[in-house]
Amino acid sequence: MDLEELKRLRKENFLAHKKKKREYYLKKKIEKTLTKKRNKVKEFDYETDLNPLNFERKIKEIIKQQKEHVDNRKDKIIEKIREYKEKKREYYLENKDRRLEYDKEYREQKKEELREYRREYYQKNKDRILKKQKERRKQQSNNKE
Repeated sequence: MDLEELKRLRKENFLAHKKKKREYYLKKKIEKTLTKKRNKVKEFDYETDLNPLNFERKIKEIIKQQKEHVDNRKDKIIEKIREYKEKKREYYLENKDRRLEYDKEYREQKKEELREYRREYYQKNKDRILKKQKERRKQQSNNKE
């Protein structure tokens, strides 16, 4: 065998090994997720859980679990909200000048667009507008007399 043939065989073997390894890890990952899902799913006996005697107790138990969960996470939630507010305030202060400049440019641009729109509108409807104005003036003059 020559050198090129050895390189090709080595590459093929390496790729085959890599593929086999990937399939193994994917298979293990799927098995792991399936076992987690099986563990999470609880089976309910609706006869006992939802009968009038146990229903109120079951609701109270669920409420207690939810309250405990929220209480456990309360400090973390408050901390994240505080961090978010702080980050937002810092960003606001940091970009204040840039934002003000952008707002000014935006207002100017809109003002120019509005002027242009009015100019075009008046040009398009000039005859109609003038006619209405003349009619109003005639009515006003007639009303005065």
